[in-house]
Amino acid sequence: MIEQTEIILPSFGRGFHLISNIIQDHLQNLPEKGILNLFINHTSAGITINENADPQVRTDLETVFNKLVPDGLKDYLHTAEGSDDMPAHVKSTLTGHSVTIPIRDHRLGLGTWQGIYLCEFRNRGGRRKISATIIY
Repeated sequence: MIEQTEIILPSFGRGFHLISNIIQDHLQNLPEKGILNLFINHTSAGITINENADPQVRTDLETVFNKLVPDGLKDYLHTAEGSDDMPAHVKSTLTGHSVTIPIRDHRLGLGTWQGIYLCEFRNRGGRRKISATIIY
């Protein structure tokens, strides 16, 4: 069986944001076992799983991504939407647009130190949509 729903996130500023609780709040009636796929419906934001305890990890990830793919390089051709737009597309390619999480005992099967992140790469990305598909 397959179930699908859309989760609309609140607007977040640029950075890596822990959204595990938002996802879990929207998916309260999980099956005993299965698979959850989360797909972000945007090209300038990403989704990933990483450290959920120390907020410095999120700050460090932002630092690394900004050093790897800086805003405003003169070599960018796609600049009509601002200096953060093309870098956001590159960064979302690096993080990816989906994660798959096992469902065990009606709960997300994340590891002890794992959390789901929204990776917001625009200065003002707005509300982001995530398609949640449960297969069981």
